[in-house]
Amino acid sequence: MKFDASIVQANIPSPLGNITLAATAQGLAGLWFEGQRHLPTELVSWPSAPNHPVIQQACEQLAEYFAGQRRHFELPLDLSGGTAFQQAVWQALLAVAPGGTVSYGEISQRIGKPGAVRAVGAAIGRNPVSIVVPCHRVLGANGSLTGYAGGLARKTALLQLEGALPETLV
Repeated sequence: MKFDASIVQANIPSPLGNITLAATAQGLAGLWFEGQRHLPTELVSWPSAPNHPVIQQACEQLAEYFAGQRRHFELPLDLSGGTAFQQAVWQALLAVAPGGTVSYGEISQRIGKPGAVRAVGAAIGRNPVSIVVPCHRVLGANGSLTGYAGGLARKTALLQLEGALPETLV
């Protein structure tokens, strides 16, 4: 991934562990859990800017989300660091409603690439804006909880928070 040179970051606590937010003038460019796979190596050099307006908006909306008071995020996004294919996959993820789930195959169908299920999975795994671009709503073809760069325990917790999984499951 290529990130805009103007990118800034801030770290915030969440019920599922610390989160790093990253933003540019265009919008939210990153949301990663501590220890998440595929963290950008450049992260260590991005300046801290907890007062950046997009980061502040994201903090407020995430707090509402974790409190069960928000189902949809209203944030400008900067997904320009991904390839055209990745961006198409991430846009398709944005159409998956809270409380709903889809399979990797369904996402590949939605973007018009039915044979690209593995590539879709790779693009989902590289999603730079977890939670807001809801990659946690993607399940295996048989409905199994597969793959999540932030860990399956977090995926389960997010799906339960949204009502997509019963609390007793897992």
